Amino acid sequence: MKPYEVNSAELQEIMTVQLVRESWGLDEDTSPQDFASMVYAAKFHFVSGSPGHVGDIFILQGDVLTGDPPVVLYRAANGKLRPA
Repeated sequence: MKPYEVNSAELQEIMTVQLVRESWGLDEDTSPQDFASMVYAAKFHFVSGSPGHVGDIFILQGDVLTGDPPVVLYRAANGKLRPA
């Protein structure tokens, strides 16, 4: 249940999720390094206690505390990241 660092390839993948692109105002010129400077990100190898999800969960929090909840993404059965 400890968090793992999100690597550059995972950040690149996270940046393709429409909710993330809209929430952080990302465009095609934004690099993973640029995005990393705007977000706190943690990865968990999640195993649900009762029927549910098993796999990657990513929690993203912007560098400004607005009162909005963090963005949570999970890896769906098809391998793509989806908002929780």
